[in-house]
Amino acid sequence: MKVDIITLDNKVQGSIELSKDIFEITPRGDILSRVVNWQLAKRRAGTHSTKVISEVSGTTKKPFAQKGTGRARQGSLRSPQMRGGATIFGPVVRDHAYSLLKKVRALGLKMALSSKLADKKLVIIDTEKLSTPKTKDLKTKLDSFGWKKVLFITGDKVDENFALACKNLIKVDALPSCGANVYDILNHETLVITKEGVESLTKRFVK
Repeated sequence: MKVDIITLDNKVQGSIELSKDIFEITPRGDILSRVVNWQLAKRRAGTHSTKVISEVSGTTKKPFAQKGTGRARQGSLRSPQMRGGATIFGPVVRDHAYSLLKKVRALGLKMALSSKLADKKLVIIDTEKLSTPKTKDLKTKLDSFGWKKVLFITGDKVDENFALACKNLIKVDALPSCGANVYDILNHETLVITKEGVESLTKRFVK
């Protein structure tokens, strides 16, 4: 499928052929959901923790006599039923990540790209390079397109001036082609890929 290549000044700069094996795949909600859940699980720090009785600071002395007080017997002030005591079956430090087949991850990324093209939310630009790192200049260009929530996917590296310019813009992000992922693509309304980014993605998936 041929798509026009435009500049950040909204001028047509030729066209490019998009591979149907990457950009024309019918999206499946179950595949996209699996990949997104896998990504979010990997992000979790897993540092949540509560203290078991061996970790609670306090005396080991029996609070009061076993008999004669009329109260229920107690063996420790560090027990779970005591104020400031241990927690039973609380969260422990662990890794939430799990494995997902490489071919499923690749398929999910292709489907995310295809869904943007199908929704006419995919734009190809010649380059993302800017002469200055000014946020105001970049925002003016984005406003001329009507882009609010936009993700830029570039070649092997994001232009330094562009990275600095978009840093203070909410919901405007830029990733190198190796960092393209399903969650960020679906989490932005518009997907903008540079010519170099398309070539890099094509080389990555089409053998």
